[in-house]
Amino acid sequence: MKTYALYAFAALAEIAGCFAFWAWLRLEKPIWWLLPGMLSLALFAWALALVPAEAAGRAYAAYGGIYILASLLWLWSVEGRLPDRWDVAGAALCLFGATVILFGPRSA
Repeated sequence: MKTYALYAFAALAEIAGCFAFWAWLRLEKPIWWLLPGMLSLALFAWALALVPAEAAGRAYAAYGGIYILASLLWLWSVEGRLPDRWDVAGAALCLFGATVILFGPRSA
């Protein structure tokens, strides 16, 4: 459960941080939006580093599926755009991949 909570927190922090840059560059928000964005990206990196995994690359790979799901939830809840069936199908595939990475049997 701790792993999922860390991944969820990391995803929210990463998306919020990246959105701050998006908003500044593409939505013409004031430059001060970058300050909370950079703080949010630092929190993202901190949270992902806390994920219990024996290798950073595996933790990051599994996180990718969670990030994709969180991005589509952001699309829907913050940007007001409903994900289409291809978004949902792609997210399902990625979550399946993340599950295989997280819970696949490992040899010692």
